[in-house]
Amino acid sequence: MNKATLASALGSPSAFGQSQFAFMRGNAFEARVKADGGAELLRLVHERLDPEAPPPKGGAVPDLGASGPEGRTARTALALREATGTGGWTLLDHPLLALDVAGSPAFLEPDAVVVHPDGSWTVVEIKSFPMLDGSADAAKVGAAARQSAVYVLALEQVAAHVDPAPRVRHTVLLVCPKDFSNLPTASAVDVRKQRSVTRRQLERLTRIEEIADSLPEGTCFAPDLPPDRLTAAVESVPATYAPECLSACELAFHCRDRARAQDAVTSLGRSLRAELGGLTTVGSVLAAARGESGDPDDPAVAALRRAAALRSEALGGVAAPRAAAEAVPCP
Repeated sequence: MNKATLASALGSPSAFGQSQFAFMRGNAFEARVKADGGAELLRLVHERLDPEAPPPKGGAVPDLGASGPEGRTARTALALREATGTGGWTLLDHPLLALDVAGSPAFLEPDAVVVHPDGSWTVVEIKSFPMLDGSADAAKVGAAARQSAVYVLALEQVAAHVDPAPRVRHTVLLVCPKDFSNLPTASAVDVRKQRSVTRRQLERLTRIEEIADSLPEGTCFAPDLPPDRLTAAVESVPATYAPECLSACELAFHCRDRARAQDAVTSLGRSLRAELGGLTTVGSVLAAARGESGDPDDPAVAALRRAAALRSEALGGVAAPRAAAEAVPCP
């Protein structure tokens, strides 16, 4: 099921994608990093991650071309096995990896994977945001680390089928432009925490077969279905919207509209939802804050009423009832 096509059919198309300028700039920077057989990239890997190894003097760059995603993943796995144990440097440019997600393969394409002379494997992520004085935007680095952690997990699945299993390094190389230039610089990023979190999340995912078995008989997600039937089919799959979904799911805009229509507090964020306990709608939150409903002994209700009273007092006792009710609950 193509969720982007489905979102468009539902009338809530996703807004993913870079601007053409950003896309071209990113491609130009990546091409510079990988020029001359990846000489600069291998130099950065050696300098930042493996200074004890022999300096790279022209690493191997195997051809990873094959037919279809299955063919490319098989060719990538073969290239990794062949490069391991050669005692030299090997650069895999845009390899394709497969990761088992709830029983189905998800195909992933890291910017590069480097095989070290000792046979270990390193993920390389190339980004176009700058490193200023040796540091980059923390939020962007965090996103890159989470992305790279998924690649590390996929590499570990490949390594598990190699005898002896090579070491997949948990420190990845993040390559970015230096300051305001187009010159590459790099930083080592430890992704062990992100890898562990991602692995736990994958283990808790419900398998697609189980979701399919729970759907009503005859459920179909064909984009050419009448809007009412397609909407009913999508809503037969349980989903809980949160603002974080906007950066990860093509159906987020559709789910956001439904959450707002249902007056669900999840549309305001998971952290707020957790603070409100059994109050699941905005209407019930406002009523509790105004003292119209809710158990006074409930910590969430008590916090709402205290916040409303404090806001009313701060505004001189003349705040409108709704303004007081919309006060944010105390931590």
